[in-house]
Amino acid sequence: MKKTTMVAQDYVNVDIDYARWLNWLFTPIVVAFVLPVVILVFLYLSCFFLYIYKWHRHRLIEAYEHDFWQGARKTLAAFWDAQGWIWHGYEVDGLDSIPDEGSALILYYHGAIPIDFYYFMSKCILYKGRLVRTVGDRFLFNIPGWSLLMEAFKVIPGTVQVCSSLLKEGHLMAIAPGGVYEAQFGNEYYELMWKQRKGFAKVALDAKVPIIPMFTQNLREGFRSVRWGARFWHWLYEKTRFPFVPIYGCFPVKMKTYIGKPIPYDPEDTPELLAQKVHFWIQCQLPMQSKLIKEEIQETFATRQIPGYYIV
Repeated sequence: MKKTTMVAQDYVNVDIDYARWLNWLFTPIVVAFVLPVVILVFLYLSCFFLYIYKWHRHRLIEAYEHDFWQGARKTLAAFWDAQGWIWHGYEVDGLDSIPDEGSALILYYHGAIPIDFYYFMSKCILYKGRLVRTVGDRFLFNIPGWSLLMEAFKVIPGTVQVCSSLLKEGHLMAIAPGGVYEAQFGNEYYELMWKQRKGFAKVALDAKVPIIPMFTQNLREGFRSVRWGARFWHWLYEKTRFPFVPIYGCFPVKMKTYIGKPIPYDPEDTPELLAQKVHFWIQCQLPMQSKLIKEEIQETFATRQIPGYYIV
């Protein structure tokens, strides 16, 4: 028994020594290959920044000459615009519906992550020269480190009175009536989850501004929220008002935002009727815009002509 124990101990000691020897042997090799890769990544990031800067150099230079935040917004918008084009082939149809001056209220469907709105806002900043002020859920202002982002991009936890006041001052404003609830519990069928909310309609009628509806093709095919445990996630959200539902995806699907013609202010409209008009426009987009992930991945690879890749 004693002899067996000693043999086992010798075996363990040899195994540990062997592991240490492997670690001693391969660590320099790994470090030798990893460090150049890190430098290479930084070099590529530098090149990427310079390409973007060259592409938007006139807009960026003009921005930094006038306002600190404006320059920062345009710089970030340039990055987001490039990322959207590279990863999702992002496009906007109907950008001319966004006025060059004056106010309007933009309404959009809230995806699991409103990535389309980031891209859309970047387009507005770069190509229209306008910032779209946004109504955000209150939890956003409690995320560590995000306060500066909220300040720079004028995100507010707006009430009807605050939103109406900003629109009367001539600003553009965007609201997702479904909010965080729609983001968490929406699905690939794009059912609107507005819960009879009409606050946005009251804002538009009080400020006497047009409403511009917006919808993005394949937004839910790019990012999705999990479907399992729906009752638990609903209960947790009702208790905390915090979006705990896990999100997955970042699939490279083609995304295209469709911007409708402005719905003009009509003093005869009621909040209920105006809300129905917007609801109807967005619902009309669903049959022709919603596609399967596989179809979009095929389209993405075909569009970019990546050799050696195909979907079966």
